[in-house]
Amino acid sequence: MNRESARPGSALPAGLDRIAVLGISGTGHHGVFDHEKRDGQTFVVDVTLASDTRAAASTDDLARTVNYGEVAAAVLAVIEGPAYDLVETVAQTVADACLAFDGVEAVEVVVHKPEAPVGVPFRDVVVTIVRHR
Repeated sequence: MNRESARPGSALPAGLDRIAVLGISGTGHHGVFDHEKRDGQTFVVDVTLASDTRAAASTDDLARTVNYGEVAAAVLAVIEGPAYDLVETVAQTVADACLAFDGVEAVEVVVHKPEAPVGVPFRDVVVTIVRHR
């Protein structure tokens, strides 16, 4: 799945609304190689939250929905936080952070590692997970 063809939230349960924050970018020190932990590299994360937004829509009240600014800050904190060896662990940690927000019933997390040391020409390394409360 690449960024152009990704359909955010497509793997989330039916019947819930979607709030997507795409392209959250920061420098992380995740990877199995010493140079990755030392030098860091760009990570880009897309999150799609499954939530029921009807109460927020009917009251026009931010307190009744998920504050996507707070979600984006939590995701950036994972990207720029403690180093993990695996992108899968970064994705799971992002999912856990998103599910900690009230009203988030499920989340799709897409972690892009476009500068991964693959050893051949490539455009992106992507790990996608879906987690439910």
